[in-house]
Amino acid sequence: MVRLVRESFAVVEPHSDKVAELFYATLFSIAPAARELFPVNMEVQRSRLLRALVHIVQMVDRPDDLMPFLWQLGRDHRKFGVVTQHYEAVGMALISGVKAYAGNVWTNDVERAWAEAYTIMARAMLESSNSEDGPAWWNGTVVERHRLTRDLAVVRVMPDYPIPYQPGQYLSVEVPQRPRMWRYFTPATAPREDGLLEFHIRSVEGGWVSRAMVAHGEIGDVWRIGPPMGRLAVDRESGRDVLMVAGGTGIAPMRSIIDYLSQWGENPRVHVFYGGRYRQDLYDLENLRVVAASNPWLQVVPVLEADSTPPTAEHGTLADVVTRYGAWPNHDVLVSGSPGMVRSTVSRMLVTGTSLDRIMYDPFTVD
Repeated sequence: MVRLVRESFAVVEPHSDKVAELFYATLFSIAPAARELFPVNMEVQRSRLLRALVHIVQMVDRPDDLMPFLWQLGRDHRKFGVVTQHYEAVGMALISGVKAYAGNVWTNDVERAWAEAYTIMARAMLESSNSEDGPAWWNGTVVERHRLTRDLAVVRVMPDYPIPYQPGQYLSVEVPQRPRMWRYFTPATAPREDGLLEFHIRSVEGGWVSRAMVAHGEIGDVWRIGPPMGRLAVDRESGRDVLMVAGGTGIAPMRSIIDYLSQWGENPRVHVFYGGRYRQDLYDLENLRVVAASNPWLQVVPVLEADSTPPTAEHGTLADVVTRYGAWPNHDVLVSGSPGMVRSTVSRMLVTGTSLDRIMYDPFTVD
């Protein structure tokens, strides 16, 4: 099953945009009521489907990684009002979309493999959804908002009740300016007793939600916040040191984990490469340096891709700089940033000799 799914998906992946269009057209034809669950603009939703598929295909033979991911997806989908009938329609639409672009590769055995794989996925998500007794989402009110630059804002939100996330996990967010257009953002601080959440939001070109949040968000806005997701974390008891590679606002989950670790005097050594094109992209660098000054286990290395002026920074892409130091064989590796940055960094590290089992990243954390 694993081999057939991967081989057929490799044929389909170059046509992934068309697969996604056909998937949603088929889904809304089979289950017209499902259209109300989605925003008017489907562009980001289509790309999110593809990222989920790629992520699942990559992990299909790694159940210890795949099943927690599917359980998180199942809990997260409760906020849409998804029911069993929707899963059945999604399965039919998914197989129809893949089949249409698989060409001669599609056989009865391949169809059975996809049906088996989807059944496993859907069963895990439904079991998770049905076993969850917590809220499908939380309401939270914007209490502070600081616009650092034209395209970057720090927003603090007070939920009605504390959200039980772990440091490094991300949350789905719906804002009043863009109804039904859920996006994923990571709190930049560890959970606090009062429940306050801090988000670092950069306006992404073509990003309907992030641009609205940065340009038009206001104090008093009420957000809907979905259940926590993601697997970025540090195991203090593993005996392994930690490498963090973060680009731009990808520093948020790293900040949350560092905030959590700073509660203890002794921790694994944490080496952070924090990168951007220009110095202003490293908006959180001084805060990280303040933490590092009082925590000897933390080392922070700024990386600039297009600005060669600051002598204290490394120069080049994050992929270039991190792999210059070697394969980091004894470290747990956490990577966060834009999809392109994550892809290039992970690929280069694998070529250098870093074990895939040591690398963690999340697939859904951009607009």
